[in-house]
Amino acid sequence: QVQLVESGGGLVQAGGSLRLSCAASGRTFSSYLMGWFRQAPGQERDIVATINWSGGSTYYPDSVKGRFTISRDNAKNTVYLQMNSLKPDDTAVYYCAARPTTKSGSYSSFKTYDYWGQGTQVTVSS
Repeated sequence: QVQLVESGGGLVQAGGSLRLSCAASGRTFSSYLMGWFRQAPGQERDIVATINWSGGSTYYPDSVKGRFTISRDNAKNTVYLQMNSLKPDDTAVYYCAARPTTKSGSYSSFKTYDYWGQGTQVTVSS
């Protein structure tokens, strides 16, 4: 069982930056693949970034590639999302998610993740 708590959301102007954090409970944090997803009103929950257990492998969709960076600190049971050059289209609720590294299925699909945080609002003004 893993409990996830996000922080760091807020209101920022276009072109600005935010850093989200996700603190995880439990002693087996390093055995989980971690992901960040976002969901805007009326839209599906979309992948933003994923990171494997060691931090050595990451994935970003084209919409955020080059602007967002995911990282993790297994000693602190925390995963981060650094968001730069933010755009109004990035406005959404951002969720942290976890799934065991041994689980099969597309890591970019929210349906394959077992644990979720409560979400944090990110609003980018134009």
